[in-house]
Amino acid sequence: MADSVGALKLFICLLLWLNTLSSLQGARDFYEFRYPFIKRASSFSSPSSFSSSNTDEVSFDYIIVGGGTAGCPLAATLSRNFSVLVLERGGVPFSNANVSFLSNFHIALADTSPSSASQPFVSTDGVINARARVLGGGTCINAGFYTRANSDFIKRVGWDARLVNESYPWVERQIVHQPKLAQWQHAVKDGLLDVGVSPYNGFTYDHVYGTKVGGTIFDRFGRRHTAAELLASANPKMLTVLVYATVQKVLFDETGKRPKAMGVMFKDENGNQHQAFLTNSRRSEVILSCGAIGTPQMLMLSGVGPKAELERLNISMVLQNEFVGKGMADNPMNSVFVPMTRPVEQSLIQTVGITKMGVYIEASSGFGQSQDSIRCHHGILSAEIGQLSTLPPKQRTKEAIEAFVKGKKDLPHEAFKGGFILEKIAMPLSTGHLNLVNTNVDDNPSVTFNYFGHPRDLQRCVNGIRMAAEVIQSDRFTNFRKCDKPTMEKLLNMSVRANINLIPKHTNDTKSLEQFCKDTVITIWHYHGGCHVGKVVNHDLKVLGTRRLRIVDGSTFRESPGTNPQGTVLMMGRYMGVKILRRRLGKAAHV
Repeated sequence: MADSVGALKLFICLLLWLNTLSSLQGARDFYEFRYPFIKRASSFSSPSSFSSSNTDEVSFDYIIVGGGTAGCPLAATLSRNFSVLVLERGGVPFSNANVSFLSNFHIALADTSPSSASQPFVSTDGVINARARVLGGGTCINAGFYTRANSDFIKRVGWDARLVNESYPWVERQIVHQPKLAQWQHAVKDGLLDVGVSPYNGFTYDHVYGTKVGGTIFDRFGRRHTAAELLASANPKMLTVLVYATVQKVLFDETGKRPKAMGVMFKDENGNQHQAFLTNSRRSEVILSCGAIGTPQMLMLSGVGPKAELERLNISMVLQNEFVGKGMADNPMNSVFVPMTRPVEQSLIQTVGITKMGVYIEASSGFGQSQDSIRCHHGILSAEIGQLSTLPPKQRTKEAIEAFVKGKKDLPHEAFKGGFILEKIAMPLSTGHLNLVNTNVDDNPSVTFNYFGHPRDLQRCVNGIRMAAEVIQSDRFTNFRKCDKPTMEKLLNMSVRANINLIPKHTNDTKSLEQFCKDTVITIWHYHGGCHVGKVVNHDLKVLGTRRLRIVDGSTFRESPGTNPQGTVLMMGRYMGVKILRRRLGKAAHV
């Protein structure tokens, strides 16, 4: 009997593994079977003009710009009742092993080639960052951690708590899992409890003070489940998803009192131009879900934004709004490197300490880069193309470049025998701005986050670093490491060397925690803002001063929800889709 049960388990595991392989090796057949509505942009037949709305040519009830974390659940929901067109500038995630497997997490970020799912950018602060460029958005390149926002956030943004609590489970049932806790994460959990980050709340999606284990979009085989998989809930007859479709601007009818969105202009993978239009209904909408970087950029390229900004680049102004691109924020993160005498298994964020001092403590281990990843094209990180371009020219010496490259190559081998304790500031008071560099939508805009511009942010960072050090020096974490307790100075010196950003280091000044925070600040990809409620959109997320134009993504947030925004942005797509359907159809809405 025991043998037959064991054989059955082995057979089930084999089937699951074969399914995983089919989604990668035979990815085209796989996604065309499950997602027949996903097509290349070049397959689209464009109508000739606005007048197409009055003909029998194809038009759509909703055009969603960006098939990302919010865009996919939004499209799946709206398609239950209406025709939806999703335009995604990247490709599909299903055939990309760097996207699909946890073990390749860092390789995906290191690959900055034009076809990569990750598009790098460097803020003017000198911090290396990334934007998603793939169907599924940030869920394809992030660390996978899933948690809900706290109830106060839901109240502050004015959302219907009942609908929120229906929308989170809709996401969770389809793509979220309970992680198998890694040893490193166990040790961090014990260390957090040792230093008083209590109670222990166990595994929960809820945002509650204390120490907890959150959800993950990686299953037990280490396979990533992205927002793109939520499209399986769509009505396939009412949904069209075009990949490699780069939207260049929203098209407006400016003959009325307020400019009315009519459709969009986009280019396909061959560089050919297309236009897609909405139906004549006043309820039809163009919905921007391009993310906190892409959405303010798209608005300005479409003629909606600060007058001086548009005039500087000779963009025809449709509507003046000085607040587009303002209030950009990123949650600064600093990490303390913890060496080990033995290799540790790879783990991304699983355990979180939610403190009452506005700081979150998280952890990762086994950096996961192999010799293969070191040979990846690192784009902006390649010395030969001037990766130190944000430094003053006099500091851009040959020695500085060599030291940078050496540090980058040495890091993975060293970090593979250790891990990082991370501290992230919960709600930064420091804000910055986004400006266009040119009118090419493929190019990154200029982004300034102004890290630690507010002294309270810097003080919270100092408190967070102290707590991270206390966790490392705790008895239970020390027992796990089987090493002597390191001094604070030793920890900080190792962390300065292990950290990579484009900010000049003060390696002899690690006794100053303030200086350490400034020198080693990095991103955890939780940037937000640029299209705030009350400034750029109303409480229904409709763009102020326009008709038939809405924004559904993190650019509308004044803060990053919870310890990680992924769950709330996914929920937001579902929430807004249901809200739109119910307002338009009432009880007739099929959701």
